[in-house]
Amino acid sequence: MSYKLFIPGPVAVSEKTFRAMTQPLIGHRSTDFVALYNSLQPGLQAIAGTKDPVYLSTSSAWGVMEGSIRNVVKKKVLCCMNGAFSDKWLDVAQRCGKPAAALKFPWGQPVDPAALRRELETGGYDALTLIHNETSCGCMSDLAAIMAVVREFPEVITIVDTVSSLSAQPIPKDELRIDVLVSGSQKAFALPPGLSFLSVSARALARAATVPDRGYYFDFVEFQKNHENGMTPSTPSIAHIYGLQSQLGVFAAEGLEARYARHARLNQTVRAWALAKGFRLFPREGYGSVTLNCLANTPGYDLPALNKILKAKHGLVIDGGYGKLKGTTLRISNMGDETDATIASLLASLDAALAETPRLPA
Repeated sequence: MSYKLFIPGPVAVSEKTFRAMTQPLIGHRSTDFVALYNSLQPGLQAIAGTKDPVYLSTSSAWGVMEGSIRNVVKKKVLCCMNGAFSDKWLDVAQRCGKPAAALKFPWGQPVDPAALRRELETGGYDALTLIHNETSCGCMSDLAAIMAVVREFPEVITIVDTVSSLSAQPIPKDELRIDVLVSGSQKAFALPPGLSFLSVSARALARAATVPDRGYYFDFVEFQKNHENGMTPSTPSIAHIYGLQSQLGVFAAEGLEARYARHARLNQTVRAWALAKGFRLFPREGYGSVTLNCLANTPGYDLPALNKILKAKHGLVIDGGYGKLKGTTLRISNMGDETDATIASLLASLDAALAETPRLPA
């Protein structure tokens, strides 16, 4: 049985996008590919708010996230941690052999700019990692406030994960002076997993050129050299790039401002429904994600049973909580190609399924 995903990624992919991905392949060193690659840059740069190139990597976002650590950390990296994926970045840095430290906040609490300033004032860091929109707990930190602090420390290169926020809300990379912006295909871009995006500032590129042992596949210098020729360092997933071309056309037709407004509106629609049903928003008030809602299971529903009913009777799936929040939270995505009509249908299905779902013993 087929079913539709309303989890925080991967999200549903349209038939139009799938059809685009079935176009005949072209050589990745051909003039046809160069034309395709170059045609995507204006749209990607507009979405990322940058005049820098936006490189394409055939990998999950974690590939370019790990690669960024290898490219820019010489002294020590500070990992801002407030959920499962930002926590993971510390482990990744340590596995890469890089000196790393944690700036920890409880899951669901945003990264505190004042605490960040105090830590950076120690002078021990030359890089910082941040997940803008922590999907494990639905918390979106204040990117502008954080970047205002980091700009006080010009030796610190910022690596910002926008995997679940890019294309769903404005992220002005150049204005904020983000050094390394990374994202992925399977969330707000509504593409299948397997393609990631990477935009690197001139100063981060210069730092990379001085770092030994940065590898090859995710080497910033290799990305830039190949970009200048309209290519990628290694054989890319051309099917994904065709899909990206199709989606950028969809974005342009809708208009980015309308796209951002749609994500905000649908997010609030789901949130209002959830609060009316007795659920509570898990992250701190004012810091909820605009691409999903992470909800505390305050009514005490049996979430695995709920998902079984949703899948079997309604052909859709939500998420029953991630990591240590499994069973105590649920996550409902509104990102990608969702519309007022699809969200209304989702909520009607949830109403029907909740009526059949048992509650756990108090």
